[in-house]
Amino acid sequence: MTDQELQTEQARVDLVIQAIDEQIIQTKAAVKKAHAETRAVEKNYGANTSINRYEIDDIAESRAEIEQQRRLLFQASENEDILKRQLATLQELRHSPYFGRIDILDPGEKEPESLYIGVASLMNNDKSDFLIYDWRAPISGVYYNGTLGTVTYPTPNGSQTTKLVKKRQFTIVNGKITNMFDTNETVGDEMLQAALGRQNDQYMQSIVATIQQEQNDIIRNTTSDLLVVQGVAGSGKTSAILQRIAYLLFHSRDSLNADQIVLFSPNLLFSQYISQVLPKLGEKNMRQVTLAGFLRRRFEGLKVETLFERYEKDTASNPTQKYLESAAVMKAVEAYLANMQAKTVQPAFITVTFNETPFFTADHIQSIYDAQPASMAVADRLLATKNALIKELKGRIREEAKKDWVAKELDELTTQQITKLMGKHSVDDFNSPDHLNHYLARRWAHKRLRTVYDALFNNYFIDFYAQYHHFLQTLPLEHANQIAKAFYNQLEWHQISLVHTAPLMYLRDLMSASGINRAFQYVFIDEMQDYSPAMLVYLHHAFPLAKFTILGDSEQALFYPLKLPAELLKQTQTILAAKHPRLVTLRRAYRSTKEITDFAKALLPDGDQIVSFTRHGEVPELIMTNKGEEWQVNLIETVKKARSKYATVALLTKNQGVAQKIYQLLYGKIAKLTVLSDQDSSLPTGVIILPTYLAKGLEFDAVIIPDVSQQAMSLDDTGLLYTMASRAMHQLTLLSQGPVSPVITPAARKLIQIKMTNLQ
Repeated sequence: MTDQELQTEQARVDLVIQAIDEQIIQTKAAVKKAHAETRAVEKNYGANTSINRYEIDDIAESRAEIEQQRRLLFQASENEDILKRQLATLQELRHSPYFGRIDILDPGEKEPESLYIGVASLMNNDKSDFLIYDWRAPISGVYYNGTLGTVTYPTPNGSQTTKLVKKRQFTIVNGKITNMFDTNETVGDEMLQAALGRQNDQYMQSIVATIQQEQNDIIRNTTSDLLVVQGVAGSGKTSAILQRIAYLLFHSRDSLNADQIVLFSPNLLFSQYISQVLPKLGEKNMRQVTLAGFLRRRFEGLKVETLFERYEKDTASNPTQKYLESAAVMKAVEAYLANMQAKTVQPAFITVTFNETPFFTADHIQSIYDAQPASMAVADRLLATKNALIKELKGRIREEAKKDWVAKELDELTTQQITKLMGKHSVDDFNSPDHLNHYLARRWAHKRLRTVYDALFNNYFIDFYAQYHHFLQTLPLEHANQIAKAFYNQLEWHQISLVHTAPLMYLRDLMSASGINRAFQYVFIDEMQDYSPAMLVYLHHAFPLAKFTILGDSEQALFYPLKLPAELLKQTQTILAAKHPRLVTLRRAYRSTKEITDFAKALLPDGDQIVSFTRHGEVPELIMTNKGEEWQVNLIETVKKARSKYATVALLTKNQGVAQKIYQLLYGKIAKLTVLSDQDSSLPTGVIILPTYLAKGLEFDAVIIPDVSQQAMSLDDTGLLYTMASRAMHQLTLLSQGPVSPVITPAARKLIQIKMTNLQ
């Protein structure tokens, strides 16, 4: 870009902002006027809501007037809300009016027309021309879908053809252009935009085009029922996924809305981190949930172990855990239910009680179940059993209504309770007191026995936990009985381990034909390397009509061994029964400087497959000392130095316990110091201390790793250290309290500046 081009574009931004300011003034006045009208209608409505109940004609007339007043109030309130939304949009546009420009040459025209694309449409003040086109408008499809040359785009009158002459992108902050470049592909990643804005030469264009083509394979894929994105740290996975969601909403706006998309994010911090992406594009945010939140709703009343708690407790996996988290255990659940259908396994029925006495005994429920046709599937037999019990309950209500306990409880009711029990009826509706008492008895028995109905409706006549306990005893595992016993012991404390959640939910759902949500069209899973195969099987069961996009980095796996991308796709394709799978591998890391990425990849046995981005910065530094006091001084000085240069400085630790110790050490010595836990949902500026698990998917200006000594880290922590290092964008500093851990390989040592203090 030449300086003249930049000045010309900035001048246009200034003119657009001037038009926005004028419309803001007009809209504020309209909002004020609409608010006054709403208050006037509310006041009038409040003064005219009484009904004349003496004459039939008066009653009808009064109701008509009230309905008219209600409609006027709704219209006034709706008009005010529309104007408020318009004002909010204008205020948002004022900061960043648009982000793209396309120059198109229609057939028969001599000069191209320039169109600017933003989050909302904006016309000039006399409504004669568009200053900004909404990114969801049909013509905007040229910006998202087209490359230079002849393109087609949909319109209400059919497809139209034009020639795309120029595609230009902007980053505009507070009305000022900070980045501007011409491109062939739409670049949605902020880091790539900044790189092109600084250095828009042929070399950088070539690199960015390569990266963007990989990301476009992710963003624009609408055919695959399984899209696996295996990307190294800082390769733009998250950015590509968020662009993918926006693109899908744009591409399928007539058949897809944000409520039909769910994203499983690694933690609350990450959820908050990405929560404003779609709203900034004028779209409602997709649904977000952590695995912990999803499981909490599926196991109400139980304390479910979280990924974070498991990480804090033990990152190793034993043979029992591996089996309970494998796809094989889900097959075992299916086989167990097949045995139940063959009657070699019986359902675990429990007695339904009322007033602390048995109402439907377990034996009675079993007899009804046994009476169903043997050819029926287990879920169908249980449903037939439930329906039979509900039918029987209706008959029992009539019997119970004649019993003394009903008459006794009716006698104890107040006049107000009796009136409420009668509902729409009055005493005059009954021929005799006996007729009235009979009606009240039936109503009261029905009301009191509602608890029994709820128990049947919610399948409380089946003990799924006892059923799962029996299932565990049948597994081909050593010490299966002890595993089952440990599960029951946890239940007594209202707790359940993460390893049991997937097979237990699967067993419960298959038995009760529940737990399935067919509304979702797309499921996104981030940090897939932390999800067990069993959990993936369950999520496919829970969202059977959804297309899955799962992304992660096996180098950052916490619980499961490294898998090559092709192997990962094959395994996941089998688990999710995908017919049209697609694997996209992102190997170029551009979050961090080249110096940081080169050090991080040198930690890995296959790090040579990671390609560093050509953005240079400081060489990572390792500060070594043998004295604890000197280590503390070094740590404090390192934090202060980093904070003087950068807005966000993160101290990443192995676990929450270490994070708390570091916090206590720095408290009172460092300003704006925060320690984060898995309950935090916002990311503050300043100096933050957090366990590495919570840093997944996040990035920071500077990262400090407090201790990489032999005592603090072992060879098993390679993935941990790689995750820590790859969170840093500009600066990385490591400290060691004693000899350095072998996790820092000889190759990595050559790429780091080592400073030794007080070594003995």
